Amino acid sequence: QVQLVESGGGLVQAGGSLRLSCVVSGSIFTTDTMAWYRQAPGKQRELVASITADGITNYADSVKGRFTISRGNAEKTVYLQMNSLKPEDTAVYYCNVWIVGFEYWGQGTQVTVSS
Repeated sequence: QVQLVESGGGLVQAGGSLRLSCVVSGSIFTTDTMAWYRQAPGKQRELVASITADGITNYADSVKGRFTISRGNAEKTVYLQMNSLKPEDTAVYYCNVWIVGFEYWGQGTQVTVSS
């Protein structure tokens, strides 16, 4: 049974930073592409950033230069370092991982940026 557990969300003032973590548990040996999505109230879920098994990254235009996605050495962890946060970054952030052709989602962690 594969599970994704996110942590690191919270309330921060505009201009501040947060670091999200996602740990993949279960009997897996490797992960494929790992990503972070977010969903703000009344909006569709959108891709924030992704990283392939080879370390190739992709970012939404709205977060380029402010957010950094990275993978842990054990291939079971993905991080999202968020700097210079803006009120429009407020959303529930979801971890997404592909493992051998199957897609898994975390339960989400709330990020709230106050102005």
